[in-house]
Amino acid sequence: MENKSNAPDIMSQRHSEENAVSIQVPDTKTTAEENGSNLQPSVEVPEGSTEAGTVEADRDNLQPLSTATEIPRGKTGLRLFFWNIRCVFKLDELGSEIARMAIPAALALAADPLASLVDTAFIGQIGSVELAAVGVSIAIFNQISKVAIYPLVSVTTSFVAEEDAICSRIVEEQERGDIEKTSAMNKGMNELSPCNDSEKTRCSLSCVASRFTNQSSPRIKRKYISSVSSALVVGATLGVLQAIFLILAAKFFLHIMGVKSGSPMLPPAYRYLTLRSLGAPAVLLSLAMQGVFRGFKDTKTPLYATVAGDVTNIILDPILIYVMRMGVTGAAIAHVVSQYLITVILLSRLIKQVDIVPPNIKDLKFSRFLRCGFLLLARVVAVTFCVTLAASLAAHHGSISMAAFQICLQLWLATSLLADGLAVAGQAILASAFARGDYRKVVAATSRVLQLSIVLGVALSLLLGFVMEFGSRIFTKDVQVLKIVHKAIPFIAATQPINSLAFVFDGVNFGASDYTFSAYSMASCGGSHQHSELNISLFEPRVHRHMDRVDNLYDSSHLS
Repeated sequence: MENKSNAPDIMSQRHSEENAVSIQVPDTKTTAEENGSNLQPSVEVPEGSTEAGTVEADRDNLQPLSTATEIPRGKTGLRLFFWNIRCVFKLDELGSEIARMAIPAALALAADPLASLVDTAFIGQIGSVELAAVGVSIAIFNQISKVAIYPLVSVTTSFVAEEDAICSRIVEEQERGDIEKTSAMNKGMNELSPCNDSEKTRCSLSCVASRFTNQSSPRIKRKYISSVSSALVVGATLGVLQAIFLILAAKFFLHIMGVKSGSPMLPPAYRYLTLRSLGAPAVLLSLAMQGVFRGFKDTKTPLYATVAGDVTNIILDPILIYVMRMGVTGAAIAHVVSQYLITVILLSRLIKQVDIVPPNIKDLKFSRFLRCGFLLLARVVAVTFCVTLAASLAAHHGSISMAAFQICLQLWLATSLLADGLAVAGQAILASAFARGDYRKVVAATSRVLQLSIVLGVALSLLLGFVMEFGSRIFTKDVQVLKIVHKAIPFIAATQPINSLAFVFDGVNFGASDYTFSAYSMASCGGSHQHSELNISLFEPRVHRHMDRVDNLYDSSHLS
């Protein structure tokens, strides 16, 4: 008991420069190449240091990778896709961990687009003008939201997974009375990722102090992790700013999207966008908490909260839209209520696990969040701007084209986001494995999730192409809208394997804290895509003439 009560003081003393132990984490890009099948962190001990015996013991305790699954030697490249491919569906320890995280995460991620599909079905029964108006408003809301949502959730997941893994390791070492190993782990914390703070994170000290305090107070069973508090503050602040910004600039954005002052889409689009903006604080705060739970490798809690909110949305939709005759206004209110319900559920569960109030304002790591978040900002803008540009081009063609685009977009999101469940699992597992120095698991998890992504993409492609060929009438009864939807279904189905693989690659990069590559690669691809869309729009009359000829041939073949 005396050793435990004095642990924080001992740890502080071990941070002194005289007895420093430097733990160098290998570069993730060259680990497999340089170290072959025996990947271990290189440990440098100052000559004459009293830590030498402890570090040698640590080396002895590390299991060589040859005793487990053999890692391919040399440059892996495409070989990583075929490594241990026979075990792709095997429910071993790694497979079970991926399944426990990926399945609930995929269901939670797919729940919101599925709820949006239900919204689309309800609103589509009102009329094509209302459906097109809601489609434009959703495109604007998503464009502004994703600029903040994606960096916030991705960074939060990695940071929380890293800190939680280190805190758990430190507590385990201290419970065994091994303070030297704990000191070595503390010294390596500042080298976890390229985006960490220059100052000491003090994650270990705060976590351990919380655990020892909990022993003297049985009522308190929570720990403090600084990334959790930082994510909640950032999410709430961005949510409030987004709500104010969208409400004030709603008409301006609608005008940019092609909804002019005399358009019949303007009144319903403006009402829906302004009401939907009131839910922005709940959206960002709830997604920040989802990132926290993912970092804890808990994807079931976000699933339960999301399902509860979406079921509420589905129940309120027909009541507010048809019974109370509120139209698109009722659809917006139902969605906002569901988002605040999700936030309340997640917050009530989170405060039972961690202390969300920081002991000191200096414990918040805003600089770390901002540095990594800005790297992802260019990536998010490139991705969402492609969708927004496509929606704008569709809106310029009129309500029929915009309604068809909205249906196709929701179908694409509802299916392709299922792959993001694998990405979430891969990100959390990789971030935790890097923090613990388990590089065998890093390679094995990367290979497994990439293989599963290809299988999932092919399955989604076949399922979507078959089901939607016969089930598109549930979204609208307009013959002209259905005609455009049927033309787009083959393209949506064919892109599913590519989407699935792209989502999982993002998870792998984020788990390795490689935000720079993700930002630059997606920004270049997004720029090329936008250039192609604009070039097509310049030759719009010629394209329409050729499409009319194709339509005539198609109709003639069916008549004959």
